[in-house]
Amino acid sequence: MYIIISPRRILMVSTMVLTFTAGLGIWDKKVEAGAGAPPSLHESVNTQDGPVSAKDHFLQTLGASSDEAVYDALLEGQSLADIASLHQTDAEQIVTLQVDELTAQLDARLAEGSIRPEQYRAYKAELTDIVRKSVYGGTSS
Repeated sequence: MYIIISPRRILMVSTMVLTFTAGLGIWDKKVEAGAGAPPSLHESVNTQDGPVSAKDHFLQTLGASSDEAVYDALLEGQSLADIASLHQTDAEQIVTLQVDELTAQLDARLAEGSIRPEQYRAYKAELTDIVRKSVYGGTSS
């Protein structure tokens, strides 16, 4: 069996990894970021309730009480949209949050020269669709 690796699949898998990582709380340890690096999940995000860490912002946006609750729900086969729906939260807010985070990563990669402008435009053009499929549990072709 052959596995075809395309930029679209890589981006989709990266999105899912981001989702699981945020759910697992792997980014609990403070990471020292250099100048121009994308914001870490420890940097605060300003919300109506004041500044909170981006990981906590993810949980607030999802409506989940803890990383463990998200992790358990994902293991049971629920999507992030299912989890959001259970907490009467709009899943599109999760899509927006993840697109913003991944866009910041793409911006940093473009700025440091690790991707070319054509790649940046191609990735960015597909980003929202891929994240939406990840959040709602769809698959990419």
